[in-house]
Amino acid sequence: MAIEDRLRLVFYRVDPEPHIRVNADACPACPDGPCTFCCPAECFQRDGDRIRFLHDGCLECGACLLVCAPGAITWTYPRGGCGVAYRFS
Repeated sequence: MAIEDRLRLVFYRVDPEPHIRVNADACPACPDGPCTFCCPAECFQRDGDRIRFLHDGCLECGACLLVCAPGAITWTYPRGGCGVAYRFS
């Protein structure tokens, strides 16, 4: 099954509170913005010298935790019933 077909099976309920917060003070010191390249849902966007995170649509894969400097983002699980739910068939 192609990745596009798999992503069509994903259900997402948006939580009004974001589960990832970007430390705005850390972003200007990060010239490459690796989060903007690694996020498969393209939730991170560069806005001048800052990074914006659009939490609706986040696949909760954790790639941003791996590429961002320690302390650059705060990641928690979405509240119960919110966030992404995967179906595999």
